Amino acid sequence: MRDIVSCFSENAVNVSHSSCSRYSSNACFSPNLVPSVQNAVTGVYRIILSTGKQCFIKVTWCKNQTGGQGLTINFGDDPSTCFKLNTNLRFFRKKKGNKVIESDHLKIEIFWDLSTAKYDTGPKPVDGFYVLVMVDSEIGLVLGDMAEEAVTKKLKNTTPIAKAALISRQEHCSGSTLYSTKAQFCETGIVHDILIRCSGEHEGLKHPLLSVSIDTKTVIKVKRLQWNFRGNQTIFVDGLLVDLMWDAYDWFFKPVTGSAMFLFRTRSGLDSRLWLEEKMVKKDQDRLEFSLLICACKNT
Repeated sequence: MRDIVSCFSENAVNVSHSSCSRYSSNACFSPNLVPSVQNAVTGVYRIILSTGKQCFIKVTWCKNQTGGQGLTINFGDDPSTCFKLNTNLRFFRKKKGNKVIESDHLKIEIFWDLSTAKYDTGPKPVDGFYVLVMVDSEIGLVLGDMAEEAVTKKLKNTTPIAKAALISRQEHCSGSTLYSTKAQFCETGIVHDILIRCSGEHEGLKHPLLSVSIDTKTVIKVKRLQWNFRGNQTIFVDGLLVDLMWDAYDWFFKPVTGSAMFLFRTRSGLDSRLWLEEKMVKKDQDRLEFSLLICACKNT
């Protein structure tokens, strides 16, 4: 991502002067188009224990070409403290259990049950599962619709609950040039529907057109995308400044192996910089910004 930063200057940020209601509701997305398929999704969570100590948990759900599902959980920057689970039917015995590992002098205990998990088109289960991560005997991270029941059965009412917040998410997609996802940019905000579409010659357009909409309202349109393959614009969502950056270079110059990248990143109105690196989040612990990175490949 560092090469993207070099392409943007602070003066290139175009801050909108009104809320999202200003944007056109005529989002150019046909209901007949089939969105691309999500192959992997990664969420990074910041955990704050009752002692004040913090840690970061990265949860990755993935799907391979044969339909097998996978789950990987990383703790901090230590690659040795990695939990991996293949939820393919051949490994049914691994779909439910628990494991204890050590990470940065923290005792980590993971409980999971994916034996009744139901999946849609993406790699992450939609219901019928839970993943529970205990950090130093505190409830650190709870995922899944069955999580509350699992906590009640396994833990005491006096078990302390750490503060957990999702600070970033990455999605890897492949298929068409229509990408659909959801995002909540702040803890008090609502969940928004995001659509990204690249229209081409087969739709009667002379030049490729990139359109991004939030809740059916178009927030940006980039004409002649083959020449404007990199850029950024600042929009308002839930009263927050959100930097929207795109890099579609590989779509035109590396069409077989490359993928376009779209980044949504919240920032304070007092901050004029475009922050892209996760290290910046760790250095400034008082800030609770959120980022969504979409890596979109046109080929399956």
